[in-house]
Amino acid sequence: MPLSRASGILLHPTSFPSRFGIGDLGHEAYNFVNFLRDTGQQIWQVLPLGPTGFGNSPYLAYSAMAGNPLLISPDKLRDQGLLSDHDLSNLPEFSRDKVDFDRVRELKRSLLKKAYQNFKNNAQEAQQQAFQELCSTKAFWLDDYALYMALGEAHEGASWHTWDEDIARRQPAALEEWQQRLADEIEYHKFIQFQFFQQWDDLKVYANEQGIQIFGDLPIYVSHDSADVWAHPEIFCLDAETGEAALMAGVPPDYFSETGQLWGNPVYKWDRLEQEDFLWWVQRIQSMLNKVDWMRIDHFRGLSAYWAVAKGETTAMNGEWIQAPGEALFKTINEKLGQLPIIAEDLGTITPDVEELRDKFEFPGMKILHFAFDSGRENPYLPYNYNSSNWVVYTGTHDNNTTVGWFNNRSDEEKERVTRFLGGSWGHGIHWDLIRLAMSSVASMAIFPLQDILGFGSEALMNTPSTSDGNWSWRYQSHMLTDEVRDRLRTVTEIYGRTPENWG
Repeated sequence: MPLSRASGILLHPTSFPSRFGIGDLGHEAYNFVNFLRDTGQQIWQVLPLGPTGFGNSPYLAYSAMAGNPLLISPDKLRDQGLLSDHDLSNLPEFSRDKVDFDRVRELKRSLLKKAYQNFKNNAQEAQQQAFQELCSTKAFWLDDYALYMALGEAHEGASWHTWDEDIARRQPAALEEWQQRLADEIEYHKFIQFQFFQQWDDLKVYANEQGIQIFGDLPIYVSHDSADVWAHPEIFCLDAETGEAALMAGVPPDYFSETGQLWGNPVYKWDRLEQEDFLWWVQRIQSMLNKVDWMRIDHFRGLSAYWAVAKGETTAMNGEWIQAPGEALFKTINEKLGQLPIIAEDLGTITPDVEELRDKFEFPGMKILHFAFDSGRENPYLPYNYNSSNWVVYTGTHDNNTTVGWFNNRSDEEKERVTRFLGGSWGHGIHWDLIRLAMSSVASMAIFPLQDILGFGSEALMNTPSTSDGNWSWRYQSHMLTDEVRDRLRTVTEIYGRTPENWG
């Protein structure tokens, strides 16, 4: 789907200011949308919105279709009459700069439980009807997800493949028994999803009314510890006896890693998916389109060919490339859902077949300016080498250092290569120089992490790939979105023709 010339900011909702220790979908989210509108931005990019599991990574969620309970705003629940001012008083003291996920999870669970009890006891007929409507329309995934989460709690957080065999294998008698035993817990998890989607839908409507489109992120793989794998084991490569991943996802050794990256997610049984007309993928894409206006498919190259590593390996070195039916998948999805607003995450070592798949369906690819300055004049990330406007250009992404941190870590010679290319500074720091470079490029869409807009260094990293501790926790404070930052971003957006009025 072709892009119009626009720019925007990458910021996950967990990074919003909030007195509850984590960003949520309350008033600060609306303030941020207003900041985007006032600076002429047209895009808000977020990370995956699912309920996070181990390591709090948005890319390892308990469901490919559910929403993250930690993003639910307690203030919005109070506005509905589901919580009181007293419930929101005497809150714990939280850091304003980092998320303490364990403490936040404890607080949010307590508040959500209170809201659920109040809903059960006092909800008006219209609220009950809206709840039942959501349960009905999303039943194709919500029923399994709510039961899975309740079962996980009953098994003290253990992954499904370690449960008693009858329920791990979804035997009908065991399913019926557990559904009866955990009926209230199941209803609670459905209520949480009802609240998440109410709050998210309201925010998205507001953003769209302000001229802001939501740009979401769809991980190619799902977590082994997820409702998706438990409910649909037939479409994943699992060990028939243990339920563990028989073939694990990852990427082979390259310049950045001598042993590659072993992610551990089970890869798909693409032949089975194709026999079923890719039903699960079609449902997943449709669910995503209900939440966002654009979506990025993370690790897009895995839809052309994927690296599969056998169970028991501890690195990604001993894997093999296996072809994936990406063309058949996208043809089917196009037939069922229409032309797709997809961005292909085509970073890393990309082969011609991946580019062919991307270009056949006219999916925009990605360009990262941090990668542009170290391999000569033919470097594909240098803006003068963009062969069309069908690209999304970034200073860096959530997986990169901030621009200030990246530049400070370069040697004097490497810094000189950057400044020589820029031909002089705008005078507001290297982050604004690269923002201006991206804005001036022919790429239709230019996206910047908020950390780069604010000029933060390495202390503001969102994620360090291949590490499991300390990620995803960065937050900003309201006072940081100053008039000076607002005016400067608006100015550079106007200069390079990326405001809405530039294009009618």
